[in-house]
Amino acid sequence: MKSAPQMAVPNRAALLTVTCLGQFMVLLDNTIVGAALPDMQERLHTQLTGLQWIVDAYVLLVAMLLLSGGVFADRFGRKRLFLAGVVVFTAASVVCSAAPSIGWLIAGRVLQGIGAAALSPASLSLLVAAYPVPQERVRAIGLWAGLSGIGLAAGPLAGGVLVEAFGWPAIFLVNVPVGAALLVAGLRALDESRNPSAPAIDVPGTVLSILGVGALTYGLIEGGARGWTSPVILGSFAAAAVVLAAFVVVEGRVPAPMLPLRLFRQRLFTVSNTAMIVVGFALMGSSFFFSQFFVYVQGSSILRAGLQTLPATLAMVVVSPFAGRLAARHGFRIMVTTGLTLAGLGLLALGFVHADTGYANVWWRLAVVGIGFALTMSPLTGAAIQAVSPQEGGLASGVSSTTRQIGAVLGVAVLGAVVRTRESSGASFEDGLNSAFVVAGVVTLATAVFTGVWLVRSAESSRQASPAPRVPENTTAH
Repeated sequence: MKSAPQMAVPNRAALLTVTCLGQFMVLLDNTIVGAALPDMQERLHTQLTGLQWIVDAYVLLVAMLLLSGGVFADRFGRKRLFLAGVVVFTAASVVCSAAPSIGWLIAGRVLQGIGAAALSPASLSLLVAAYPVPQERVRAIGLWAGLSGIGLAAGPLAGGVLVEAFGWPAIFLVNVPVGAALLVAGLRALDESRNPSAPAIDVPGTVLSILGVGALTYGLIEGGARGWTSPVILGSFAAAAVVLAAFVVVEGRVPAPMLPLRLFRQRLFTVSNTAMIVVGFALMGSSFFFSQFFVYVQGSSILRAGLQTLPATLAMVVVSPFAGRLAARHGFRIMVTTGLTLAGLGLLALGFVHADTGYANVWWRLAVVGIGFALTMSPLTGAAIQAVSPQEGGLASGVSSTTRQIGAVLGVAVLGAVVRTRESSGASFEDGLNSAFVVAGVVTLATAVFTGVWLVRSAESSRQASPAPRVPENTTAH
């Protein structure tokens, strides 16, 4: 009788280690790629458009497959999908590292996105299934989020070191030994589990979402190069509108939609996810240019640029664990409005840095951006979860992550278009970056006002003034 719980401890410890390492690999890939973009541009002889596709090809697939990945894990086996995600992500990393051209690299990034969209939700599903007691589950998920989140902070430094020493392919090769170790450990340490009553896979919704957002992204990224009024670009925007309208119709009719539209009848759910799109837009769209600013505008080396971008990611890693507790004490509205305001002001401040601005006058601006978004993301997810029934909390968290990823896709595309449009009008790259940071800052500040007004009516009027502060929220995943 006494031996059974003793046996469970090492098994669960091994499971926690494996799932944390898998999520660490995915999060590391987020920030390590940003550090390598200048080297990719030089060695692959690509323009800003190519760099945008390197980032957005990955984020697009993650955004559109994240919800389906969770359903696949519950339906076909969490261990099976986790290990399949590890294999695909690792194999895709090899493809990326050996890519002879920008086209091959983008194809590898698509495969990486598919692997990450399987690996990430399956890792959390495995953890939730292994810890049925709520208090133990909260602690395990806290460890999972905290330990795997170290990958975010490690990315810029690791990317700078690897690129400086070996070139950009090394940032992908580093995933190979990690993936191999995960596969071996996962086969031994993980037990299979599934949910027999999991809903059916929404294939039409998944396909339409990828095509619709993909067409919109294509138009935004390629518009600057091909001309905003060219038939191809206008056609892509028209196709996006038609396909996304079809997506809304299909999601309203299928019995098990990937994105249940009825959830958006809850004002709190709609407001929190709208704000989360802006968080993804401003955070990912601006961070896409951080390393490029230091390398191309201020003349830093890639290693030094990686170190110089650390204040933003370190601030997020340090502050994020406290955001839920602060929101529980002070309410959704105060934390979200404060966070978005800080982030918006930090981005506006970045819009006034120049080639001769000393780093002592730059780092704090990055830190303010990181602190602001860290204070915002967990409370926004908590608000979305509070807006739905307890049985739909996992779905609400998944939708929140998905909307953030959609915002990230659009952020890289739109802010890149701002930079290209400014350059095409005769402005310098530095001026284009300043304009992009200002646009991101203004949008974020406007959203702070929007959420500040509507969360009063949504959250506080319904006496839901605090989120579930330790709800599983992978605030910076993918």
